[in-house]
Amino acid sequence: MSVKVTFVGAGSVVFSKQLMMDILSTPELEDTSFSLYDIDPERLETAKLICEDLVQSLGNKATVTTSLDRKEALRGADFVVNMIQVGMHEATLLDFQIPAKYGLKQTIADTTGVGGIFRGLRTLPVMLSMVEEMAEVCPDAYLLNYTNPMPINCLGLFLAMKEKGLDIKTVGLCHSVQGTAKQLAGYLKVPYEELEYFVAGINHMSWFLTLKHNGKDLYPALFEAMEDPEIYKTNKVRFEIMRHFGYFVTESSEHMAEYTAFFIKDPKLIEELDIPINEYITRSERNLKSYAEIREKVLRGEHLEVETSHEYASGIIKAITTGKPWSFNGNFLNEGLIDNLPRDCAVEVPCLVDRSGIHPCHVGSLPPQLAGLNLTNINVHRLTAEAFLTGKKEYLYHAVALDPLASSMLNLDQMRAMVDELVEAHGDALPKLS
Repeated sequence: MSVKVTFVGAGSVVFSKQLMMDILSTPELEDTSFSLYDIDPERLETAKLICEDLVQSLGNKATVTTSLDRKEALRGADFVVNMIQVGMHEATLLDFQIPAKYGLKQTIADTTGVGGIFRGLRTLPVMLSMVEEMAEVCPDAYLLNYTNPMPINCLGLFLAMKEKGLDIKTVGLCHSVQGTAKQLAGYLKVPYEELEYFVAGINHMSWFLTLKHNGKDLYPALFEAMEDPEIYKTNKVRFEIMRHFGYFVTESSEHMAEYTAFFIKDPKLIEELDIPINEYITRSERNLKSYAEIREKVLRGEHLEVETSHEYASGIIKAITTGKPWSFNGNFLNEGLIDNLPRDCAVEVPCLVDRSGIHPCHVGSLPPQLAGLNLTNINVHRLTAEAFLTGKKEYLYHAVALDPLASSMLNLDQMRAMVDELVEAHGDALPKLS
């Protein structure tokens, strides 16, 4: 059965080509109809050339169309994959450079903290308008959101849809759970396919609550592996979190360093734990270079070498289309999923998906120390969502003031002045705040 998959932000070609390859490499989806949308005509053309090249290389029956009109690209879609980055590299630079003036160091700044807050505020109005269009032209479609900041975007969107009476089936997707599982399998010398795990929490701060092989608890072996200097040096911050809190976290050390108050405030720890300050600026510049290289290749008619990945999108589309059950970790509003986290937050939990849809699992309560760490970030997510929903700038000040990293390095007056400068710098990219 042919399905229509719309890519919103298809010009993010480094990522969109991977998802295209995953879908096109799934035999049950070989006749997918791709609908590509982007605001940048050149990037959109590049995405189209990539898709056509992959279809030709694989010899399947997929088709591809493009549009600079988002509503037309969405019309009749069965699945909508969101991968936009509002403001692109220039906005990212502001998110780093202005906080740095006040003495705030960041590593990735795309999930929580000051950079995540402002990225979320830029992104949520665009996502809400997209969902409103989906309600008109593809009301039964599934929205598969890959856009960060995942917990802020999911929470703000879920709450806004409730307010407006919209009912678009939405899930937030990431690769940190399966990516980390693969790392752990390597540390433990266990085949990745045989690793047994149960993971829950919030996006980028979910926890491997169980970690087993053939029913045997692997945590003792992981604590032992941590003492190997060659293993420890690959994930110093995450191993320190495990040492002190008892569980391994799903996102990288460079991310985790800025989700807490423990590390970046201390220059000695930055050096000892190899914490890469301003890392995302380097990645963003690398992505710009990768885009240019990919565009040159497809314009020359060269075939792209792309392997399949462990991203969830193709598996979800296959399970819903064929009815064959599958499991993954997804982000949802916490409506009875994790008992000791607030209901008005976004959580990441195991899910079952089949022809009838996506079914998030009830987890119960997290170990209290893990829920406590999650709550330090959830405070920021909730207040950022309130700023978006109400337009009240005071909630934005509160979100930054409660951020663990910002509050460990700046005083309240500095944080307020920094917020004012960021609001002015981002201008019309943000919702109107008063």
